[in-house]
Amino acid sequence: MIKHIKNMDLRQIAKSGQCFRMTMTGENSARVIAGGKVLDIKKEEGSRFDLSCDEAGYKAFWENYFDMSADYSLYIDAIDEKDSFLTEAAAYGSGIRILRQEPFETLISFIISQRKNIPAIQSSVEKICRVCGTKISDDIYSFPTPEALAGLSEDELGCCSLGYRVPYVREAARRVASGEIDLDGLNKLSDDELYNKLLSFRGVGKKVANCVMLFGYHRIAAFPVDVWIQRVEETYYGGRFPVEKYPGFAGVLQQYMFFYGRNNAK
Repeated sequence: MIKHIKNMDLRQIAKSGQCFRMTMTGENSARVIAGGKVLDIKKEEGSRFDLSCDEAGYKAFWENYFDMSADYSLYIDAIDEKDSFLTEAAAYGSGIRILRQEPFETLISFIISQRKNIPAIQSSVEKICRVCGTKISDDIYSFPTPEALAGLSEDELGCCSLGYRVPYVREAARRVASGEIDLDGLNKLSDDELYNKLLSFRGVGKKVANCVMLFGYHRIAAFPVDVWIQRVEETYYGGRFPVEKYPGFAGVLQQYMFFYGRNNAK
């Protein structure tokens, strides 16, 4: 099916560090595995995209997943015109959208992400999917359920290249599988309450908690600070980005800053 989508660049989203199961399959095409589903998407001319789902499948899942109800040009237009760095960063990464990902997958993925580069994170995530995910088709597996992941031994998790993160992943899966923490229920909490609840997981610090809030709960005011954002803040903002100037959507701008800072540094 064909859809016209503004502010959508497949490569920018796949390389933005927010998701680890979206991979480029060609110059203008990508595959996304999410929600137990697979989507092949290809950019045609202009804002025209060819999606491998039907209209019903798009409405039921992918429309929300790609946050299609939001007009990202409004976030870009709200940038202070005197802020030349942020203006350039937003223009450079204007095709990034904040995906609405599943909280458990996001939590586990970002626990794994610590001190790993994006290819290494993707590799570890794919390994745990193959070990205990459900087969979707051919060689494609869904992200495991909390129960399936909690059932793995430390040795089995260790074989997924998790290193010191093994006990963190195991404990998080067990807390969710046992019902001790209802991740979907956390969506009812305020940003501050959600942040503090996420910090209760072993292996979750400030940066990971903010990433889970932004990418797993779509709390777009969350502003994760990693090494790339820290460098940007030190270079352009005297050590701190003024999040208060962009109430409610600083997390969207964080993605532009991260993508621009990381790619230009390289």
